[in-house]
Amino acid sequence: MKLASNAVLLLVTAAFALPLVWLALASVDTRATLSIKLPETFSLQNFIDVMTPETAFVPLLNSVFLAGGCALITVSVAVLAAYPLSRYRMRVNKPFLYGVLFGTCLPITAMMVPVYALFVAFNLIDSLLGATLFLAATSLPIAIYMTKNFMDSVPVTLEEAAWMDGASMLETLTRIVIPLMRPGLAVVFIFVFIGAWGNFFVPFVLLLSPEKLPAAVSIFAFFGQYGTVAYGQLAAFSLLYSLPVITLYVFVSRVLGGSSAMAGAVKG
Repeated sequence: MKLASNAVLLLVTAAFALPLVWLALASVDTRATLSIKLPETFSLQNFIDVMTPETAFVPLLNSVFLAGGCALITVSVAVLAAYPLSRYRMRVNKPFLYGVLFGTCLPITAMMVPVYALFVAFNLIDSLLGATLFLAATSLPIAIYMTKNFMDSVPVTLEEAAWMDGASMLETLTRIVIPLMRPGLAVVFIFVFIGAWGNFFVPFVLLLSPEKLPAAVSIFAFFGQYGTVAYGQLAAFSLLYSLPVITLYVFVSRVLGGSSAMAGAVKG
């Protein structure tokens, strides 16, 4: 039994490791193919070819704008929406949460036809801001649900003590609740950011100008006609594409991920 479980784990590991090995080797091989092989000569030419404004820098900046704006808007609205759900016992809480969960199950393809018509009516087609707002709207249901669960872990007694000292609800939210749930907000922020960063369908439909396309869509430039693919440049671009997400994860986990803020906050 142990041998079988180890074999399954090795297969799963290989399924994730082999594509990463191919990316690393193909990115430094000017004659890269789909097969995993050591390059005859290691070269950084693929990175030089893709590190141009129109190929990498502008699409990556567009992705940062879309994903970063989406994450900031979503987390901000999710905190405001989750606070009454977490602190007040109302009859609408459960129906609202069920509605939120239902919203996470809706396929994005089913919503794009009316959304496209709405964007045309409001002249938001080919607008980075419009695409960012829609991405935030699609990320909001799961973000509210996650934020509410994290907010439940913050003791209400801390707010009650602040209320006794004359603090308002907005002050307790901004000065007590939010600082204590920073690790949870970091999780929600990263979750939403990664979802928007890798989203292909929404910007592909709502953005038309090549200079406004994010990296998730502009990656099509490496797929030529008649099935030809620039494998080396595709691998190099994919590595560059993953760096902002990894950097964000390390930064947010260190700056906001400290879980000791609530240690000793409530005694007795």
